[in-house]
Amino acid sequence: MTSIYSFNDLPAQEQFDAWRETVSNAFVPLDAKSHTPTAFTGNLLSEAIGSLQVSEVTGGAVEVRRTPEAIRRSDPGYLKLGMQIRGYCVLSQDDREAALTPGDFSIYDTRRPYQVSFERDFAQLVVMFPRELIHLRPDAMKDMTARRVSGRRGVGGLVSQFLVGIAEQLRGVEELAANQQLSNGVLNLLAAALSEQLGCESNVPPETHRAALVLQIKSFIDARLYDSELSSAMIARAHNISARYLQKIFEGEGTTATEWIRRRRLEHCRRDLAEPRNSSTPIATIAAQWGLLDSSYFSKLFKTTYGISPREYRAQAAHPGAEGEQAGGQNCASSPADRPLRAY
Repeated sequence: MTSIYSFNDLPAQEQFDAWRETVSNAFVPLDAKSHTPTAFTGNLLSEAIGSLQVSEVTGGAVEVRRTPEAIRRSDPGYLKLGMQIRGYCVLSQDDREAALTPGDFSIYDTRRPYQVSFERDFAQLVVMFPRELIHLRPDAMKDMTARRVSGRRGVGGLVSQFLVGIAEQLRGVEELAANQQLSNGVLNLLAAALSEQLGCESNVPPETHRAALVLQIKSFIDARLYDSELSSAMIARAHNISARYLQKIFEGEGTTATEWIRRRRLEHCRRDLAEPRNSSTPIATIAAQWGLLDSSYFSKLFKTTYGISPREYRAQAAHPGAEGEQAGGQNCASSPADRPLRAY
């Protein structure tokens, strides 16, 4: 469950102190000094996702410091990832500085002093976790603090994209909390991105490399579902692996590359069919937009998977109570989306 803290209803002179205390309690003891000439406005959204604490922090011009005195008060041994969403900041630790613009991120260690300076209004995603969960040698981890990782290329771009998706779901998505798989995915991607940054991929265990590769491949697939020519051969070539190794990777996921593509296409088609703004769009057009050009094949596949035709699904999504009313008040699923998927 996401915890939401807002201070806008407090008297202007109390808002910054309330923000500073809440942020300090949510993470580790911190000192903060406002450089905002007017009332300081800010919010905090926070949720535990598996082993991670994921928070979105907003505020005005401010300097946040983790001092030796604050470390003596509480030293839980966490690592923090800060990814800039809006505005600009400079993170300082271990005699290094990382200047972050939206999409960029950096790592810092709560066991040692650090400073984060925001020059103007900002939004930042902060991910905090026990340091032992990141699969990198301690000496390599110390070399990585306060280093800017670009969110626009390489594995860092994939981490940034992944985190942006999490940030967008923080409001009101309770099922994120128990998602240990999502937590592990973030940590595996992060380890791969940091190793890429340091040029020391050998520091990462093989299972972490594999998990990061799986997420990278799935992201590649999602970005190309519209392409009817998307195939195992295309995916393998794009990632410099053999088609056989690609199949082995997906076998570890309990599926195949072809089945994964089909499943993701069907999920997107089902979502679009339920959207009221798509009510006048032909079903065949929606299917084709997700790479399923044969409308007869799509209809058969959809019904095999969900137990209902695309046309019936669209009608029931538009009138979710109709099925229950027709059943004479019996307990029925309010939407075909409530039905379990069948194997296909």
